[in-house]
Amino acid sequence: MSIDFRNEIRNLEPYRPGKPIKDVKREYNLNKVIKLASNENPLGCSPKVKEAIINTLDELAIYPDGNSTELKETLASTLGIDVNEILPSGGSDEMIDLIAKTYIDKDDEIIMADITFPRYIQTTEMMGGTPIIVPLKEFTFDLKGILERITNKTKIIWICNPNNPTGTMITEKEFVDFITNVPPKVLVISDEAYREYVTRDDYPFNTVELSKKHPNLLVMRTFSKAYGLAGIRVAYTIGNKDILENINKVRGPFNVNILAQSAAIAAIKDTEFLKKSYKANLEGKNYLYSEFDKLGFNYAPSETNHIFVNVGRNGQEVFLELQKRGVIIRPMKGDFIRVSIGTMEENSLFIEKLKEVLL
Repeated sequence: MSIDFRNEIRNLEPYRPGKPIKDVKREYNLNKVIKLASNENPLGCSPKVKEAIINTLDELAIYPDGNSTELKETLASTLGIDVNEILPSGGSDEMIDLIAKTYIDKDDEIIMADITFPRYIQTTEMMGGTPIIVPLKEFTFDLKGILERITNKTKIIWICNPNNPTGTMITEKEFVDFITNVPPKVLVISDEAYREYVTRDDYPFNTVELSKKHPNLLVMRTFSKAYGLAGIRVAYTIGNKDILENINKVRGPFNVNILAQSAAIAAIKDTEFLKKSYKANLEGKNYLYSEFDKLGFNYAPSETNHIFVNVGRNGQEVFLELQKRGVIIRPMKGDFIRVSIGTMEENSLFIEKLKEVLL
């Protein structure tokens, strides 16, 4: 017996995560395995976060604050905005789903890049929307091409800045010019999961202010990357209070758990840990650039904690061979792989094993 399901999900593929370290160790009989596949913070999280979690353990039998009141107040104070202009979520993945459920009707057109975070297209198809794919140019969003594809059916434009998986960014001038030319009825979402790793001064760090001038702009940020809280699932979105209130209507009542709220508040306050993460990432990135240059590899300039690099051999083959040697990376299309920047020890081991595979 089978039960009919929605036609919109017929061609969707379930998310298939990479193998856990324990599984790789067992399968290949390895004592040591490093994971450079999911853009996690190799430094872990702030000690103050761990302390906050421990202090919250006695409250596990109690439902979390469904409004995330203290977290919203802490964020609002830090960002200089009203609490009604912030909506926390259980990671950015949940917010992408919530936005889709709130704003995408069947046959609405949703514009995105061809090589970007895959959840954008998945949620579009899930809701019966029509993905409009605009190819990247030199690994970067083609903003002119996106503007040219806007029609009266366009509902949402997804911008991942810096972009995952290529690591490239849109400058402030480019973004301001772009958002100024998008019709007010089209929702633009700037997904800034990696903003804390950006080194360039011309990045649009002022998108919160831009969202006040352009009410159709939402800004998504997360604690999963530089703050090292990927395992606890917490993020937040900034924007027009009316747009966020509509999203709030479909949000689950306790979507941000009690540990996540405590952890995020502690993470915001520990600015020193954030500086340490930034510094370690920059050191690792420069080292990998240097090694890739020696090997003659073409790679995209990254403003994130990962690098999109052409290794001159099928990425899936390289992924499997590296896995056998205790290094987990992410295979991409063709000869490209995406490697997360780890500790210097992990980065060095990755290069050593990559040379074994390729040379």
